[in-house]
Amino acid sequence: MATCEKLTKCPFYQGKMDINSGLDRMYMQKYCEGDKISCARYIVSTQLGPDYVTDKLYPNMNDQAKKLLAEHKK
Repeated sequence: MATCEKLTKCPFYQGKMDINSGLDRMYMQKYCEGDKISCARYIVSTQLGPDYVTDKLYPNMNDQAKKLLAEHKK
């Protein structure tokens, strides 16, 4: 799979995390370099816009992403 086009601009990886650590690297491999469409940050960014993606939203927080999407559809 292709690398996510949002990776270089994603605040999550711009000094927020140490990419060389184990868990952080696993997130990057799974979501940024793998299955970007299952990344909570990618989902929120593409459906609501990048301004809705907080630094506290991790790639695996799909439940929070769904909640955020539901709140903004009201």
